[in-house]
Amino acid sequence: MPHLVPKSDALSDAGGGASDFRNRIATADSEGRRRWVYPKRPRGRFYRARTWLTWVLLAVMFGGPFIRLNGNPLLMLNIVERKFSVLGVIFWPQDNLIFAIGFLLFLTGIAVFTAAFGRLWCGWTCPQTVMMEMVFRKIEYLIEGDAPAQKDLDHAPWTAGKLGRKAAKHGVFLALSFIIGNTLLAYIIGLDDLRQIVTDDPRRHLVGLGFMVLFTMLFYGIFARFREQACTFICPYGRFQSTLLDENSIVVAYDYKRGEARGPLRRADTPDQRARRGDGDCIDCLNCVTVCPTGIDIRNGTQMECVNCTACIDACDEVMEKIGRPRGLIRFASLNGIEKGERLRVTPRILGYCAILSALGVGLMILLLTRSEVDVNLLRAPGALFDQTQEGHISNLYLLKLTNKTHQDKLVELKLENIEGSLTVLGGQLALPAEQQTSASVLIEIAPEKLASNVTPLRVDIYSGGKRIDRIKTIFISPRK
Repeated sequence: MPHLVPKSDALSDAGGGASDFRNRIATADSEGRRRWVYPKRPRGRFYRARTWLTWVLLAVMFGGPFIRLNGNPLLMLNIVERKFSVLGVIFWPQDNLIFAIGFLLFLTGIAVFTAAFGRLWCGWTCPQTVMMEMVFRKIEYLIEGDAPAQKDLDHAPWTAGKLGRKAAKHGVFLALSFIIGNTLLAYIIGLDDLRQIVTDDPRRHLVGLGFMVLFTMLFYGIFARFREQACTFICPYGRFQSTLLDENSIVVAYDYKRGEARGPLRRADTPDQRARRGDGDCIDCLNCVTVCPTGIDIRNGTQMECVNCTACIDACDEVMEKIGRPRGLIRFASLNGIEKGERLRVTPRILGYCAILSALGVGLMILLLTRSEVDVNLLRAPGALFDQTQEGHISNLYLLKLTNKTHQDKLVELKLENIEGSLTVLGGQLALPAEQQTSASVLIEIAPEKLASNVTPLRVDIYSGGKRIDRIKTIFISPRK
């Protein structure tokens, strides 16, 4: 991972002193105990943009279970029934190749995006960051005040006022966690099943209610206590970035060439006077540190804990405007942009990622366009050999499994295509309910003179509404000639 590190001895952070520089994570003390982070309320142009984006993301997140396309949920990942709906299209375990290509496409997309723009996903669109910083943190500011007030409240003795504020905050946190947990459950089992769990006799849905409580307590624990440690210790993305970033990746960076050496602002100081003393634009106000939700000092370079939330950019820009200096001491930039003044360029590495991404995208598109509406699996019945009918024909018994991937009922007909014989579905006509799986037994009879050997390849075509929707191959066993 490239490190945008100040070329100066003034490497102090919020903990103070060059001896602490990158020897430990920002949320732990020297003995490894957790250091609670009290980030100051951010404000500025990037924070306003994140707020507007958050409203859009929250609308999509909480409205997703209610949106239906072609009668199916916009997104549903029903692991229990192995039924998945993406953009209103139902997928089944038989579509495992599509899932595999789609997953590779997702991972490659992350690699391309990170190689070019760093961890912008983490700070702007990751559900953990969006919910923590733009929802739960704002509620905390509203009830307990800004960072100094929160810290004073936590260290104050227990009184009725403190108890009331803490109870109000955690009550709202618990209610929000319940809503988030139910939303997640709706994405897993579908809105209809969730509605049934909520409205029906609780004794009939103990498992569903158990998961509802589990998800509620999980999200409450994450947003009330675990917080930024979910990004630092649990999420692997911060560690992946060390292999994805290079000198041309855009990250939130401190311009040490402009900012160093740091020095406090003196009354009536002018930029020329600071330059003659050897001072840079950084006045060591620590505002960039106090607003950071993970407690790091961005002036120490690119760090795993940084989620590119841009709070430090807004804080620094505000200070620069007050002291009459240009904004951008902390900004989106690359290592080469800081050191050499280079603009972002497309590197061979990014081109390689894009080529892989394009190939996977084309492959996924082909699979989706050629995906059959009905998945058919025709296998010989286990342990069954051939049989001979009264007419002298040879018969084989098969097990047929069909999956209707559409949201419409279908009537299916099977025909032998490469050999003369009879194919009978035991039990009558095959009716496939929408989005359901059906099993049946199939008996195929062929005259001995039509068989060239004891193992004959068969081709069976599947028709629905007079249109061939699939073709399967199997074998027919007969006596040796």
